[in-house]
Amino acid sequence: MVSTSSTWPARVHRAEEALRRFGDLPPRLLPYLDQGDPLADAAVEALAELQRAERHALIEKALATIPAGETPPPLPPPLAELIAGACRVPPWVDWARIERAGAVFRRAGLLGGATLGLSSLVHGYAAPAGNKPLAFSGRLTERADRRLAETGHFVTAVCAPGGTAPGAPGWQISLQVRLMHAQVRRLLLRDERWSNELWSLPINQHDMMATVLLFSMVFVDGVRKLGLHVSEAEADDYQHLWRWVGTLLGVAPELLPATYGEAVRLGEFVHLTQGPPDADSRALVRALLDGPRRRIGPPPPEANGDRRALRRWRAARRLAEAHVAAATALSRYLVGDELADALGLERTHRRFPRGVRSVVQLLDGIRRTSPRLERAAERLGERYWDFSVAQGLGGLPATYGLPERLSRSVP
Repeated sequence: MVSTSSTWPARVHRAEEALRRFGDLPPRLLPYLDQGDPLADAAVEALAELQRAERHALIEKALATIPAGETPPPLPPPLAELIAGACRVPPWVDWARIERAGAVFRRAGLLGGATLGLSSLVHGYAAPAGNKPLAFSGRLTERADRRLAETGHFVTAVCAPGGTAPGAPGWQISLQVRLMHAQVRRLLLRDERWSNELWSLPINQHDMMATVLLFSMVFVDGVRKLGLHVSEAEADDYQHLWRWVGTLLGVAPELLPATYGEAVRLGEFVHLTQGPPDADSRALVRALLDGPRRRIGPPPPEANGDRRALRRWRAARRLAEAHVAAATALSRYLVGDELADALGLERTHRRFPRGVRSVVQLLDGIRRTSPRLERAAERLGERYWDFSVAQGLGGLPATYGLPERLSRSVP
């Protein structure tokens, strides 16, 4: 049991202040820095002997057949146990509340997309120990646009009507992500570069809980900052949804907050003790924000000597630069100046986020006067997410398979 700051793991910062502010949380939460997901870990170990395609097909078949009550193919016992356990819905799950939470997400639409990309993910990348599994995998810096689209696809699936009922798409993706996390943990623990002393267990229970907070509490906080009205009851409903999703992802039940208020307190503790952003944090956030610039690239060969082609490229480049500047300004507004400075985000277009907030508050006030407008806002939000995810995936299906190897070295 972690009882004094002298016994805290090396990655934990501002110990004395945390003890003063959150006296009951350190002994309860910090032991989870060294706990993984035993059932998922056993499942990926048992699947390791299979070829990648065979493994993927087996997981997909099992996820489809077991919830339907059909006979699955022969499975490693830990995988069968994991899926069967996820089919047993805890008695506290309230499907009506989960449906209301999904409506909040759909209503947020573009604002939700901005918050997810410019606040939730940025807060996650800012954690200097929590970001290490992603930094080792190289998935963001090498495939930033696709990873962002796959994250959006996951969130839209769990927020869709009926999306997290056993066997539904969001339910299946949640379990695929759980197994993917276990496989990354397996690879990192076999990599001599990984240091449990510096970073604790990779993708541990504490960090998994923090990730759930990014998609729940931080999301609600962000759309509110942008001017969208979310009532306290709706905030609690949204946390309720992610309590169930967190359960599917393998987070220990005692770590998952039942209310938005509980989530805020946990988030404050995590933020206080995680330490300042590091070089990996800044590289990950830069890769996230620089997507429009990256997609434009250098002038195409046909622009050499062709003034029209060169003008088109320059116009596209100016639009991309404006997009990056606006995204950077919104991200700074959402995460706050202190964290934004530590991440190296430029101070630009400072009036833009407040202008967005004013417009959103005006339109949202009108929306709240009519159930018909409420439904229209939800439909518009659905269309936004369908388009955004499809564009990011580039016509290819979203994949949440088990990686074979890590992608890059980390100093």
